[in-house]
Amino acid sequence: MASLLGYVEKKIGSNRGIPRVWLEGVQPERAGFSAGVRYSAKVDSERTMLTLELVQDGVRIVSGKLRGERHIPVIDINSNDLLSIFDGYDSVRVLIQEGKIFIMPIASEMRSKARLQRLRAKLENGEPLTMGAVTAGVGVLDLAIHTGLEEEGIPTQLAFTNEVRDDCIEQAATYNKAYSRSTTLLNGRLQEVVYDQYVMQSLPQIDGLIAGLPCSGASPAGRTKNAISIPEAHPEVGHLVAPFIALISRVSPAFVVFENVPLYRSSSSMAIMRTSLIDLGYDVFETELAGDDWNSFEHRDRMCMVALTRGMPTLDFNHLIKPEKVTRRLAEIMDDVPLDDKSWSSMQYLKDKQERDAAASKGFAMNLVTAESTRVMTLNKTLAKRQSTGTFFVHPDDPNLQRLPTVQEHCRIKQIPLELVTGTNQTFGHEILGQSIIFQPFVSVGRLIGRVLNQMRSQFAMPLQSIAAV
Repeated sequence: MASLLGYVEKKIGSNRGIPRVWLEGVQPERAGFSAGVRYSAKVDSERTMLTLELVQDGVRIVSGKLRGERHIPVIDINSNDLLSIFDGYDSVRVLIQEGKIFIMPIASEMRSKARLQRLRAKLENGEPLTMGAVTAGVGVLDLAIHTGLEEEGIPTQLAFTNEVRDDCIEQAATYNKAYSRSTTLLNGRLQEVVYDQYVMQSLPQIDGLIAGLPCSGASPAGRTKNAISIPEAHPEVGHLVAPFIALISRVSPAFVVFENVPLYRSSSSMAIMRTSLIDLGYDVFETELAGDDWNSFEHRDRMCMVALTRGMPTLDFNHLIKPEKVTRRLAEIMDDVPLDDKSWSSMQYLKDKQERDAAASKGFAMNLVTAESTRVMTLNKTLAKRQSTGTFFVHPDDPNLQRLPTVQEHCRIKQIPLELVTGTNQTFGHEILGQSIIFQPFVSVGRLIGRVLNQMRSQFAMPLQSIAAV
């Protein structure tokens, strides 16, 4: 293969209504295209490529002009016959080799067209959409999106998942119905997986990518704990937006679903992600989802971003399906724990600490709830440690006794399907749930994307390029 001597990105111009590509200067000169030499021009419609090649009997001649005292070559292609293959594209890339110049659409635009065509074919044929997931935990977000799409008649199959913890991979692969034996399990740090050329060559291009990058550096608690002023300063996860964008470029999903804490929206990482996705040919839509809007006991808010390939029908978060507002009581999700069970405790050491904190005006206090309570504070991943700000159920007969929520109760509070915590102990169960989303809001996001896809399916009678104008 000949060596690459240069690369040029050019806008497709127009002269008298005819498309035009203009090249001049050192780049064509390096390929040997100096003023006065002859060359041929060959169109390859199948590859959407125009090849210029130096030949003695070529019908075209390189022009020239003076720039100061220097003669520079000029190649002016102003022809429907040669450039009509680029209809629908705004720009082209010019690859320079010895004796040859290749003109093709910008790679990002070609990927956009390819993923629209791939998605359109699958929807038309009723084939399952191929999905991928990164930093997945036990796949709560993956299952929510899978469920929402399925409810709108869009089948999916998970091609690959990435998670750094082997216990989470094991749990998800065993109990998450969105996973199958054909799901590739990428158990390692995201950056190592993405920058591993062998692994990346083994992954397919997909239709949807789901991610919730770790919020350890973005949440207020994470910034305080790690003594950092910006999320990107977190030594383990602050930089993960970089491999995430690289992965998107490699597997080229038609749509991306991303969630994180609300503060992530104002981070540098999110700013980089937005502009990168736009450059890669996506339209980006964002909102914040409040668990309370889906009658969740835990009023956890999360940011949600959906990126759709430009040319897909637009997405409007105002059309999220929300349930009718009802008042719920914790009694409906509580396990039947015997009143003399050993899980009940006076928690005296926590009460003593609470009194000391109050005296020191620290404001730390236990969150005590009963069967009649209508909400709980955020249940985090360290719930099992019985911390001073944790949530505890009060004994129905003895107000001096309290207990932690069970893993199953935690699951119901977050509306997460119970099968995802099958066989987990208290520590692991609360860890994976404490880092999870409220389930039903993201089922609604999956349904919203499903309606976009069904709208796209209904437009099959229209030419693909016309869809972009809808």
